[in-house]
Amino acid sequence: MNIFKAMKPEKVYESLVLIPWGDLASEGINTALLDFDNTLGPDHATEPENYSYKCVKLIQDHGLRCCLVSNAKSGRSAKIAEMLNIPVVTYANKPGTSGIFRAIELMGAAPEQCVMIGDQVFTDVIAGNRAGVRTFMVEKLHKPEIWYVMLKRPFEKLVRLIGRF
Repeated sequence: MNIFKAMKPEKVYESLVLIPWGDLASEGINTALLDFDNTLGPDHATEPENYSYKCVKLIQDHGLRCCLVSNAKSGRSAKIAEMLNIPVVTYANKPGTSGIFRAIELMGAAPEQCVMIGDQVFTDVIAGNRAGVRTFMVEKLHKPEIWYVMLKRPFEKLVRLIGRF
C-alpha cells in the first residue's frame, strides 16, 4: 500500500457525535473500532467521562457494536472498557495491524463491516487502512496531550495539509 494512501482517512469529523452512524449502518457497517485517548475520552484518563458514555450509547442506538482498540497499557484500557461495557483490545500495536485484526475477530466481524476511528494519522488511520477497514479521523478531543503525541502533531499537520484532509 502506498504510504500516502495509508495515511489518509476516508473522512474527518470534528467529533464522534457528528459521524452519520445511521448511514454507516445502512451501508453494512456493524462494528466501530474506537481509539480512546483524545477520541472517546481525555488523553491518558483512567476512566471515561460523560462524553464517552454518550458516544457509545449513540453508536449502539444506531445498531453498531463498539470495541475499544487501544495502544494503552492493558490495565487502564481494560478498566475503561469495562466501565463502558464494551470489549477491548489492549496493546493494539497501532500502526501495526495485529490489534485491528484481533478486534475484528473478537467482534466476529469482517473487515468490510468495520470502521476504525481515532484522532491520530500515524497510529489509528494507518493501522485501519493497512488492515482493510474503513477509517475515519476525529479532531482531538482535548488540548492537553502526552509529550510524545505532541511531537508527532506538526508532522501530522503537514501530512494533512499535503493530503488535503
